[in-house]
Amino acid sequence: MNMLLSRRNAIAVLAASTVLPARSSQAKACDNGVVKVKSHYSFGETVARLKADVEAKGIKFFLEVDQAGLAEAAGINLKPSTLLIFGNPPLGTQFITAKPEAGLDWPVRLLVFEDDAGQVWAAHTDFAWIAQRHGITNRDEQFEMASVVIASIVSSVTSNW
Repeated sequence: MNMLLSRRNAIAVLAASTVLPARSSQAKACDNGVVKVKSHYSFGETVARLKADVEAKGIKFFLEVDQAGLAEAAGINLKPSTLLIFGNPPLGTQFITAKPEAGLDWPVRLLVFEDDAGQVWAAHTDFAWIAQRHGITNRDEQFEMASVVIASIVSSVTSNW
């Protein structure tokens, strides 16, 4: 019980430090559950800022996948594209305990990519969409927390201050 309270307190502290709504006005959601935000920074700086923000929040960073580098090694030309994988196990595993198949969407994946016009974007799957996809109806508080946290993380590349 004390460990659960500590986890809840840690999540509450993270939420209290977040001042953004779950979806910023710059975010663009599609019917497929993808939320995109336009970065104000170069590709490399966007990746660095996102990773630094994840680290500053004490969230576990698992992996950085250089998709463009992998494509190049296979002889395929791909604009810059990097997948960042991170998560907070006390929060993320709440979804998997509700429905094991939710493990397909956890840990969190945040894709940074450059479009044909040279604009840099950060994209992730909308957490409400994930809940609906897996039919999880008993973790609303946790899904809202995940939405607040990802909004806070992507805010590190959507503002110039």
